[in-house]
Amino acid sequence: MYGSSATGAAAVAEAIKATGAIIQVEAAVFAQLAAKEKKPLIVIAKGGFMGKGFKYLMGCRGLIFFAKSSEHLLLPGDAEIISAGKIWLPSVC
Repeated sequence: MYGSSATGAAAVAEAIKATGAIIQVEAAVFAQLAAKEKKPLIVIAKGGFMGKGFKYLMGCRGLIFFAKSSEHLLLPGDAEIISAGKIWLPSVC
């Protein structure tokens, strides 16, 4: 029983190492960051609590930013959008 908990914790630790730091920001801040980037690459997934809302990921200056919004965000016209089935973030807790 303890082995599976340790294995799960190790898997989460490896996922965090693989992804690096993920910074959660408010939706408005995410939109502002995206507007400042030239041709940002943004991953969008529908869903969230009760299947409502949207989740967003974007790399910016070597960091990864994440935001959730109940509404679609206004994104730059030159953004490259990738639609994902799901965005999963490793949890430390």
